[in-house]
Amino acid sequence: MDGPPDNDCCSICHDNFTLPCQANCSHWFCGNCILRVWHHGSALSPCKCPICRRTITLLIPSEASSQHRHEPEVSQVLQNIQRYNRSFGGGTNGLIQKLQDLPFFLRRLLRELVDPQRSLPLFFRLRMLLAMLGSAIYILSPIDIIPEGVVGLIGILDDLVIALIFFLHIAAMYRTALLSRHGGS
Repeated sequence: MDGPPDNDCCSICHDNFTLPCQANCSHWFCGNCILRVWHHGSALSPCKCPICRRTITLLIPSEASSQHRHEPEVSQVLQNIQRYNRSFGGGTNGLIQKLQDLPFFLRRLLRELVDPQRSLPLFFRLRMLLAMLGSAIYILSPIDIIPEGVVGLIGILDDLVIALIFFLHIAAMYRTALLSRHGGS
C-alpha cells in the first residue's frame, strides 16, 4: 500500500490521516502523531507502536505525503521523520526484531518489484539476484552440509536455514534502500 486504507483512521488522534506514515510493524499513523508519541518518551530511544507495542525502527511516509514536501508544515514533519530514521533505522535490535520485520519488508519489496512505476537501484537488483541464485543453487544441489538421504527430515534443516538467511539478507538490503530513499541519507 502506498497509503493507509481508505476506511481507516489514525489510532492516536482518531481522526483522518494527515501526512500518513507506515511503521515497520505495518501500522499507519499521522506523521505528527507518531512523532509526538516518540517525543513523549525518551528521545534517545525509538518509540513503540501504540497498537502492537513493537519497537518502531523505520517510518515510511506515504507517496502523497512526499508529494507535498514543499509546504512548510509538511517539510518540517518529513525532516523530523528523516531524523528519526537516521537515529533508529540503521539496524534492528536482534534476530527476533528482524524476524518480526521480515513480512513487512518482503510485502513492500514484492509490491515494488511488480510495480512498473517503481525503480529499485540496479545495484540492489543485482545483489538480490546473486543472493537468490546462490541460495537456489545450494538448496537444489545434492551437496548439503546435512544430507537429506542420510539423516531424513532433519537434513532439510540446513536448506531452511539457508532460505531464512536469504530472506533476512534481502530484507536487510531492502531496509537499506528504504532508508536511503526516506531517511535522508
